[in-house]
Amino acid sequence: MKMSKILALVLAAMMLVACFVGCNNNGGQTNDNSELAGTYDITMWVSEKEGVADQFKQQIAAFMEANPGIIINASIEGVTEADAGSKVVADVATAPDIYCFAQDQLARLVQAAALAAPGKAAADAIKANNDAGSVAAATVAGTIYAYPMTSDNGYYLYYDKSIISEEDADSLEAIIAACEANGKKFRFALENAWYTASFFFATGCHSNWTMDEGGEFVSIDDTFNSAEGIIAMKGMQKLAKSSCYDSDADTFADAGAIVTGIWNAGAAAEHFGENLGATDLPSFTVDGTSYHLGSYSGNKLMGVKPQTDAKKAAVLSLLAQYLTGEECQKQRFESFEWGPSNKNAQASEAVQSNESLAALAMQNEHAIPQCQIGGSWWDIAKVLGAEAKNAKSDEDIQNALNNYDTAIGAWLDLTPEQRRAWTVIGQVNGSNWDVDVAMVESPENTWTATVELPEGGEFKVRQGYAWTHNFGVDLTDNQGANFKVEEAGTYKIVFSWDGGNYGDVNVEITKVS
Repeated sequence: MKMSKILALVLAAMMLVACFVGCNNNGGQTNDNSELAGTYDITMWVSEKEGVADQFKQQIAAFMEANPGIIINASIEGVTEADAGSKVVADVATAPDIYCFAQDQLARLVQAAALAAPGKAAADAIKANNDAGSVAAATVAGTIYAYPMTSDNGYYLYYDKSIISEEDADSLEAIIAACEANGKKFRFALENAWYTASFFFATGCHSNWTMDEGGEFVSIDDTFNSAEGIIAMKGMQKLAKSSCYDSDADTFADAGAIVTGIWNAGAAAEHFGENLGATDLPSFTVDGTSYHLGSYSGNKLMGVKPQTDAKKAAVLSLLAQYLTGEECQKQRFESFEWGPSNKNAQASEAVQSNESLAALAMQNEHAIPQCQIGGSWWDIAKVLGAEAKNAKSDEDIQNALNNYDTAIGAWLDLTPEQRRAWTVIGQVNGSNWDVDVAMVESPENTWTATVELPEGGEFKVRQGYAWTHNFGVDLTDNQGANFKVEEAGTYKIVFSWDGGNYGDVNVEITKVS
C-alpha cells in the first residue's frame, strides 16, 4: 500500500475517534460504547520496573469490566521510558499500539508521525484533570499529542536536620555555612545544564525554543545573557567556589545537603536516617536581593500510535485515558511511588504525606515545565557552572555568557547538511567532550574520521552536534555506554547507518598508529 493511502486512512481514523470517545474526570467513559464492542489485539510498552506490567494488566481488566463488550488481548513488554521514544522512531510501523515515554522525546515522536493526538473531548479532559506542567509537556505547537502519566521528574533539597535547621534550609548561604562548619558536602550538579538552569530561572531568565509543526527547532527566545544572567552566575559562584561544593549529586557520601530527585529517595533515607529533611530549593542573595532557586519539572507520558482502523483507534484512546486517569495514577503511586500528574490524585492524603513528593510539590511552584529543547543546548549550557566557578571578575562572567549566546546562534545556523552529518565527540584530539570532530561521508551513509585517543579514551558518534541521535557500544540509538579504547594512539572510526530507521548500524574502530 502506498504511503499516501496509509496516511489518508490514518487521518480518517483519527477524525472518527472523536465520534466514539468521551471521558469523565477519572479517565472513564460517559458515552455508550456498545458500538465499539469487539476483540482487540494490542501491544504495549510500559516501564521495565518489576511489577509494573502486572499492574497494567490488572488495570486493563478493570477497563474491560467498565466497558462490557470490549475485549482486549494485550501483549505487554517492559521498556524503560528513557529508551521508548528512540525505539519507536526507529521503526514506527512495528512499534506498539500504546507506549510510555519521557517527555523530552515528544518532539522526535511528533516529527516521526508516531503519535495520534487525542480528540477534542479527550484533550479537554487532559487539560482539566492534569497539572499545567504535564499538559505543557504533552503539547507541541498548541496541540496535545500524549496523555500525562506522572509529574515526578524534578529536583529539590534533601538535608541533614542535625546540622541544618528548617529555617536555614531556606537559605543557600546558610546551608553552605553549615556544611563548611561540619566538614560536609553540599552536592549540586552545577555542571549539568538541567540543574544549572535553576539559578537562571531564579532571576527571571528563560530559554524558550520554538518548533514548527514537523518538530524541527526554528528559533529560540533566550535571556541568559543579560543583567539577570549575571546575577544568576554570581549566585552559582557562592556554592561553586565553596570548599563544601561537590558536583556529584548521585553520591551521598559526606553529604550534609544534596539536590536530587525522587529516584534517590531510598538512598537519601538510608544516608540521613532520622535526620532526613526534604524541602524545596533555597534562595540566594545578591546585592541585597533574594532569589528563590527555580528548576525544571518533568513528566512521563503515554502515547498512542496512529491506526488505520477507526474503531481500534477509538478503543486505544479510551484505554489511554483510563490508564492515565485518577484511579490508575493513585494505584501506581501506592505501588511504586510514582508522582501523579492528575490533580485529584495529587491532593490525596497519601500523596500529600509523602515527604519526597511533598518537597517536589513545593519546588514545582517555582519550576519551569521542561518543554522541547534543542539537543545541543545541554552541551552549551552545562559549561556555565564551571565558568562561574572559574570566573575571577564580572568581565569573565560576561564573556562566559557571550560565548553561550554565540554557541546557541551557531547551532541554530547549522545547514541541513550539517544537521544530518555525524561527528565524533569525547576524549578526542586532546579535548574532553567539548569539541566535535566532523566525519566525512563516503560512500553514501558511511562516515569516517581519524582521531587521537588517549589510553582508556572514550567517545561516541552523534548527529547534528546534538545528543538527539547518538550511538555507543550497543549500537542502539540514544543510549548505551561510550566506546572505549585500551591503548593510546591514532584511530580510524567508520560509522555506517542506513539513513532510514536506524536499524542497520555499524561502527569500526581501527588503530592506525
